[in-house]
Amino acid sequence: MQIQPNDRILFTGDSITDCGRDRENPTHLGIGYVAFIAARLQAYLASPDLQILNRGISGNRASDLLGRIEPDLLALKPTVVSILIGVNDVWRRYDSNSPTTADAFEKNYRTILEKISHELEARVVLLEPFLLHVPEDRYAWREDLNPKLDVVRKLAVEFDAELIPLDGLFAKMATQAPAAYWAHDGVHPTAAGAALIAEAWLENADLA
Repeated sequence: MQIQPNDRILFTGDSITDCGRDRENPTHLGIGYVAFIAARLQAYLASPDLQILNRGISGNRASDLLGRIEPDLLALKPTVVSILIGVNDVWRRYDSNSPTTADAFEKNYRTILEKISHELEARVVLLEPFLLHVPEDRYAWREDLNPKLDVVRKLAVEFDAELIPLDGLFAKMATQAPAAYWAHDGVHPTAAGAALIAEAWLENADLA
């Protein structure tokens, strides 16, 4: 994944990407992994032409992302699109009795990637949704998450996208520090967890 000094990089997804961004300010990046990545890229490339945008929205599922794809993605004409979506497709089954099947998740995600492929000449990065088992009820969520992880991995191959394997990475790091150190509720990263995502993303970036 080569990053050019004049790239327009768009990050989209749910609350993990959103991370408190000011929706009234289209250039605001929030305080999570997107801001960490942006700071590193801006310092390394030292390019006023580099543009970084955050269009994550808390609570979004893949269907929501698809529903707003025109104004919040295609119309912005990014050269790099980074997507982290899926955990709410799992979570709503358990807190709202509103499940998303793996097939429905795949259909929505595939349509997003097809639209990007057909309408943009953009490099695509797919970040796995991830889950840590804290509190303990998160263990039960694996039944729903794992098939969706398979979908993301399959689509990364099919669409020649860069895959950032966050679920395995967080599982590994939870052997080095307690799971809550990385994500206090198993889903939303702490500052350390956000830095972990940023580092994983940047490790896959070939900086021109």
